Amino acid sequence: MKFTHFVISLLLFESVLIGTEHPNVILILTDDQGYGDLSCHGNPDIKTPNIDKLYAESVRLTDYHVSHFCTPSRASLMTGRNASRTGAWRTSSGRTMLHIDEVTMAEVFRDSGYATGIFGKCHLGDSYPHRPQDRGFEYTLWHRCGGLTQISDYWGNDYFDDHYERNGVYEKFEGYCTDVWFENALEFIKTNADQGRPFFCYIPTNAPHSPFIVEEKYAAPYRNNPNVPTPEFFGMIANIDENVGRLREKLDDWGIAKDTLLIYMTDNGTSAGIKAASNPDGLPVVGFNAGMRGKKASIYDGGHRVPCFVYWPREDGNGFVGGRDVAQLTAHYDWMPTLVELCDLTPKQGRPLDGRSIVPLLRGEDRDWEERYMIRQYQGGVFFRFAPEPWRESVVMTEQWRLVNGVELYEIESDPSQSFDVAEKYPLVVDRLRKEYSAWWHDVEPRLKTPVRNHVGNPAENPLALSAQEWYVWPFGNPVTNQKKVSKLEGMESPWLLEVERSGNYEFRLSQFPQEAALPIKAEEAWIRVGEFEESRRIVSGADSISFRTRLLPGPVKLETAFIETNGNRTSAYFAYVKYLGDF
Repeated sequence: MKFTHFVISLLLFESVLIGTEHPNVILILTDDQGYGDLSCHGNPDIKTPNIDKLYAESVRLTDYHVSHFCTPSRASLMTGRNASRTGAWRTSSGRTMLHIDEVTMAEVFRDSGYATGIFGKCHLGDSYPHRPQDRGFEYTLWHRCGGLTQISDYWGNDYFDDHYERNGVYEKFEGYCTDVWFENALEFIKTNADQGRPFFCYIPTNAPHSPFIVEEKYAAPYRNNPNVPTPEFFGMIANIDENVGRLREKLDDWGIAKDTLLIYMTDNGTSAGIKAASNPDGLPVVGFNAGMRGKKASIYDGGHRVPCFVYWPREDGNGFVGGRDVAQLTAHYDWMPTLVELCDLTPKQGRPLDGRSIVPLLRGEDRDWEERYMIRQYQGGVFFRFAPEPWRESVVMTEQWRLVNGVELYEIESDPSQSFDVAEKYPLVVDRLRKEYSAWWHDVEPRLKTPVRNHVGNPAENPLALSAQEWYVWPFGNPVTNQKKVSKLEGMESPWLLEVERSGNYEFRLSQFPQEAALPIKAEEAWIRVGEFEESRRIVSGADSISFRTRLLPGPVKLETAFIETNGNRTSAYFAYVKYLGDF
C-alpha cells in the first residue's frame, strides 16, 4: 500500500541552517476564508493589498489542503496527524478535544526552548486538560468555543471591547477582536525578540467566521455590489489584511524579519464569499471561488483547498522568497515535521505522523518527491450519526485524482471544477483509490470511535468549567451552540463524559447560564446523576445555580443533568462547575 505513516526520527540531525538554526515562527490561521477570498488569487471584488504583497514575495503552496471545518483543521495542524485519529474531528458535541496522548506543535516548540504564545481561537477544547495552556502554550490570550458569541464564550461578547482569557484569567480588552489578537501578539514578539529568545507565535483569528461583525468603514466598500454575498465578511478580511501589513512593518522596524518564518493560511473553504448552487457542494452562483466547486463543509476542493504562503527572507539568501509556486499536494499536517526540521526542534515521542516534511519543496528540490495519498472525511452534520461511517462524505486525493464518496472520480488537473465524473472511464484508478481508503479506515476507526473526556479533580482547573459545547451528543443532533439559543432554553438532554483523577468529595454546581451572566434558572426542579449518585431537588426562586455534592472514585464517569419545567419539559444544564473539595 502507498498509504504510509511518516514518523519523525527521534535522532537529532545535523542542521543545514547556518546562523539561524532556531528561527522565530509566526503562524497566522484565519477562520472560514477560502482560496478565492483574496485579490491575489483573482477575486475581482475584494481588496487585500498587504496579503497580496506577502503572496508576491512568498513561496506559495498551490495544492494545499486542510479539513472541511474548524476543529479538524486545527487538530491536524497542531499534531501532524489526520484529525480522524486525534479525537477532535467535529466542531462540537464532545468531539473537539484531542486525545491526551497526542503531541502538539506547541509542546515541541516549548520543549525545544521556544517561547510559545496563542492569540485568538483555539477550538480544541475549553476545559482541562484541553485548554491551550495545557497543551504547550506558555502565553495564552484566547476565547473559548468555536467563535465569539458562541455558548462558552464570555457572556455578552460582541467583537468589540470584549472579555478574553489571558493566562487563565478573564480580562476586558479595548478594541475590535482581530486588532486585539494582533496587538498582543506584537507585544509577545517584541518582548521575546528583545530577550533573544526564539518564539512560536500562533495567531488563529476568529474572523471572518460568523457572526459577520466589523466596523462599517471596512464593510462599506463592498455594499451594493451584487457579486459580494456578504459585505461584512469581506470587511472582516480587509481588517485582517490591515493587521498583516502592520505585523510585517513591525518585523522590519525591529530588525527581526530575516530571522522569522511567516506562514499565512486558512482553516477551510469560504463560508460566505460565495453562494453555491447546491449548498455546500455546488459551483458559485454569486461570488468568486477560483474555479472550484464547494465551500466550507464540502468534500469537493472548494471545501478544503486553501491559501498557504510561506515567507522567510534569510540573510544568507537561502530563505523562502521570490513569488514561487509549489504545485505538489501538501497539507496542514505537514507543518509539524516541516517545522521540526526547519527549526532544529527536539521532537517529543508520540504517535506516528501523517504529515511529511515539505522542506525539499520549499527549497525547490522536488525531483525525488514521491506521489502521496491524502484522505479527508467529514464526520459530522446534524443528521449524520455520531457513530462514524465509512465512505460517507469522504475524498481520496492524489495530485491527479479526487475520489469522492468512493464512487465519483475527477481528474483534477483537467477538471478543477469537478464537473465531469470519469469513474466509468478509469475503473482501475477507482479500485486503487478505494483500496487506499479501506486501509486508512481500518487504521483510524478504533481511535475515531474512542471518546475524549474532560478531567476533574486536577488543581490546574478547579472548579472545572463545562458547557454544552462538550456534551457528548448521541446518536444525532448538535448541542446549543450560541448564546441566543441558550437564552431561548431549547430542550435537549446530553451528558458530559468525565475522568475523575482523584478520589474525594465533589461539588457539582449546575446552571442555565454561565456564572458571569448571573441570570436566574427558569425551571422548577433540577436532577443529576453521576456515577452511583442520583438526586432531584426543587430550585429556589431566583437562584442562578443549584449545587449537589457526592463522593467519587478515580476513573471514567458520565455526568447527566436536567432542569425540569412545570410542563415537564427537560433540558440538560448548559453549564456545570465541578469542584474537588478534598478527601475527607
